[in-house]
Amino acid sequence: MQFGNSPDIWIDQHATGYAQEVADYLDELTARTRRPDEKPLLDSFNNHVEKVVTAFDHSKIKHRGDSLLFSDIYAAADDTTTAMDEVLQRAHIELLMALLAAEVELRGPLRLSRTQNMRLADTYEQLGHRLLSAELPGQKAKTFLPGHAAMAFLRASGLHALNEDIDAQDRCGLALARARRTAIYPAWRRTAGWASDLMCGYGYRPFRLLVWIAALLLVFTVALWLSTPIPITTSLHMCLINFLNPLGLGDIEKVSRAGHVLLLIESYAGIVSTSVFFALLVRRWFRL
Repeated sequence: MQFGNSPDIWIDQHATGYAQEVADYLDELTARTRRPDEKPLLDSFNNHVEKVVTAFDHSKIKHRGDSLLFSDIYAAADDTTTAMDEVLQRAHIELLMALLAAEVELRGPLRLSRTQNMRLADTYEQLGHRLLSAELPGQKAKTFLPGHAAMAFLRASGLHALNEDIDAQDRCGLALARARRTAIYPAWRRTAGWASDLMCGYGYRPFRLLVWIAALLLVFTVALWLSTPIPITTSLHMCLINFLNPLGLGDIEKVSRAGHVLLLIESYAGIVSTSVFFALLVRRWFRL
């Protein structure tokens, strides 16, 4: 760096201290002496970022074209490491350094160009994925920092929005929703999130609903065929019509009582499924 009080040094120092806070937090989780909650950690992280931002002379920052100010830190965090605790601990610190550096760069006094926004968004996105599966020292299994990852994906989504990159914004939005779900404890409270992700990718993958609609049609067709003395082709025809436009009493005279119940349930399932599908489709196409 070409200016006094190099932020690289401050970032290294604060990241090392913050890494110890994270390690203490994970040790407490392993010992089950505290519940999973990254909010206090993120508050501390923001304090570290503010200290770095105000610790050096902004007036001496030189114009750097379209390159990022802390590109060397981001490159170091991309290196994969394994084995010894000492090496793994340094990799952990470098990962947090990169996240801290990205926050400093985003909040710094220099206005980022479009290209810099794009590069920083990609950096945040990569950091988010790594934070979700970061192997930390002293842990036998993979340890997760979903709250930190959610913050990274949120920043990436915002930067992609500035660049009007809709596909990247949706990709980060989906990753953000999944990271937030992972941060929910106890695990059973994630059930609704899992269902939403599986059915439509939290609204970012609306065409997945077509698969579920096809599965519903198949299930109701077979169930109606087994419960009513009508051909399978007639059952399919009735289910296809009833799914979008509920049949009247005159249309189901030859259907058994069990078939009446099935068709009633199917009609409500069809109304809900198609309404959700078209709502998500309109939102995706017109960015409502």
